[in-house]
This record gives sequence, C-alpha cells and structure tokens, in this order.
Amino acid sequence: MSAPSSGVPELGPSLGRVIVPRRHRAPWVPLDDVREELATRVLECAGAARAATAREDRGGALRAASRATWLGAWEPAVRRVAERVAERIDREIALAARRVRMPRRARRVRRLSTAEKRAIAARLATGGGPFVSALDALDAAAARARDARPPDPVADAQWRDALLAAARRLEAAWIAVETGVEDEAARWAPEIADAARWRPPLWPLLAVWLPAAALLLWLGLLLGGELAAPAGLARWLGF
Repeated sequence: MSAPSSGVPELGPSLGRVIVPRRHRAPWVPLDDVREELATRVLECAGAARAATAREDRGGALRAASRATWLGAWEPAVRRVAERVAERIDREIALAARRVRMPRRARRVRRLSTAEKRAIAARLATGGGPFVSALDALDAAAARARDARPPDPVADAQWRDALLAAARRLEAAWIAVETGVEDEAARWAPEIADAARWRPPLWPLLAVWLPAAALLLWLGLLLGGELAAPAGLARWLGF
C-alpha cells in the first residue's frame, strides 16, 4: 500500500504563534513551556507521518497525523493551562487574605471549588471549537484517502490540505487560550480584591466590650453615689 502522494506538508509555517509567540506582555501565568510542548508533539506527529510516508506505509502516515493524535496533544495542554490558572487564582486570594490576617478557616472557604476549576477549564477550551471541527474534517479526509482504491491523488491532496487547516486552527485555538487566561485574570480580580479588603467582624469585640463597659459605668455610678446599690451589694461594699 503506497503512502499519500507528495508526502506530508511542513506544518511549521501554519502553526505560526504556537511556535513563535508574539506578545506585548508576559502572560498572567507561565505558558511557554506548555506551548513549546504542544508544538513539539504536533511536529513529532508530522515527523512520524513523514517517516511512514517514506516507508510507503499509507495507514501509518494517516494514523500518525490523525484526529486522535492531535487531540492527544491539545487536550493535555489546555488542562495544564487551566490548572495553572486555578493555582494562580488560589495563590493570589491566599496571599491577599494573609496580608489582612484573615483566619485560616475563612481562607480555606475562599479556595476554588472543583466546579469552579472545571468551569475555568471549560472556558479556556471554548476557543478550540474551530480546531476540533478542523480535526473532524481531517478525519473525514483521512478516511477518503485510506479507502481510495487505487490511491487517489485528489483524496491525498485533500488530506494534506486538511492537515494544514488543522495546524492553522490550532494556532487560532492557542491564541484563544492565551486570551482566555487574561480574561480569567480580569474575571477573578474582584474576588482577589475582596479578599484584600477583608476586615475582622466587629460583633465579637462589641459582644465583649459593651457589657464590660456597661458594668464599669454602673459600678462607677454606684461608687459615686449617683445610683442606689442593691441591699446585698451595699452590705458587701460597706455602704
């Protein structure tokens, strides 16, 4: 079985900012190692497909650059970014809370819940919708190229075009993740600021000092003769 004709296209130019970032400022959480690993895994998939093509292993080439392979690189990357964002939010809230001497129990209550962490991950993954659609198209193109008997140059060309389209959509999806990280920073800024504004409640202080102050005032009035002391207290005080 021959491999797809004309080989596997070079994906680097289509990956764009997944390989070479262009930013005006550093992201809110470190992302470059995640981005680099994502790019490396995708390029390794393309390299494996290229090696299978050289061996004239059509099925191996199609599997190496399949939808499942791309998702196997993308989904862990998004999860890692979401985990880092959640960790940063928890760290910022905890730091603000410690600065104002918030009790440990109150700090624990403010930690992100599992549902909130899942919501962060879901929001960050939203920008990957067009990329997943491109992978569906890649899967369909791969099926046509695989099932063609004899090998169809048109089907092979469509598969190569679908690979390049997936790479371009991956770049757009990654840019959306970086934008989503900044959106999360803005979304959680009020929560962090609220922790920084925390002050101890006044009612415990009032509950202790108001009765004590009232008692001292009453005793002062008794000792000053402004009030008549109860008989038992008067005897005890020697009035």
